[in-house]
Amino acid sequence: MTVPPPADPTPAADPSPAPGDLGLLVAGHRLLTTPDGGLPRVGELPDGTGWVPVGTLDGVPAWAAAAPDEATRPAGRWRSWRALAAELPEPLATLAGRAVAVVTFRRTHRWCGACRAELADLPGGTARRCPACDLYVPLRLSPAVLAAITRPGPAGGPTELLLVRHASGPTGLWALVAGFVEAGESLETAVRREVTEEVGLALGSVDYFGSQPWAISGPGVLLAGFFATAADPTAEPEVDGRELVRARWFPVDALPAELPPAYSISRWLVDAVVARG
Repeated sequence: MTVPPPADPTPAADPSPAPGDLGLLVAGHRLLTTPDGGLPRVGELPDGTGWVPVGTLDGVPAWAAAAPDEATRPAGRWRSWRALAAELPEPLATLAGRAVAVVTFRRTHRWCGACRAELADLPGGTARRCPACDLYVPLRLSPAVLAAITRPGPAGGPTELLLVRHASGPTGLWALVAGFVEAGESLETAVRREVTEEVGLALGSVDYFGSQPWAISGPGVLLAGFFATAADPTAEPEVDGRELVRARWFPVDALPAELPPAYSISRWLVDAVVARG
């Protein structure tokens, strides 16, 4: 399968979809897929669907809409974003995540939080504005950080990577320390705070790696990944038993099998640490 170029989040210029455009129908955190696991076209879906633009993919406009009630919902295979991200090329998975975020935003932001009037759509975008008091309501993102923390191995051995197990969520995985950014924090400050809170370690260097939109933790989550080094290479992690239940240093040439999925920035960070040696 040829991997298309990255999805362009700029809304489509045409105010109405064409039958050959991509149509992403969203029900909660699930999307309708074709029998071969891809994304359907607008012409394959019911007329009168309330489409909103979510960008383009390989030059093809893409549209999203909330699925109708289950009784009138189109038949087909409804799959979670997690399942799609595990199989689709990254640009398609990102587009699917954006569709979930946009549809969820429209469902949960119908009324003005200042004067209680019904919000109106702004043409050409996903934001809304109150016609009564002019309050501008954009689709807000929730930034979160995660860190691949390393230290030198003993006696010149391979670098060691800190991995943790969470008390909730995918408890069977060995993951990276992560958490949401708080008001007034830089991303780097959030990394240092989360690491101190969750495993009791101070950090030396903190270097940016990359980012990924993430539709599993909630629509609108943006993950920012970092490389970090332990300030004290002899320090051992301490977990509180509430958010984390285990934390261990692993040699990069002997990592556990239970790592984050290949489509996640967590795994990209782990793989980048291994490649560095």
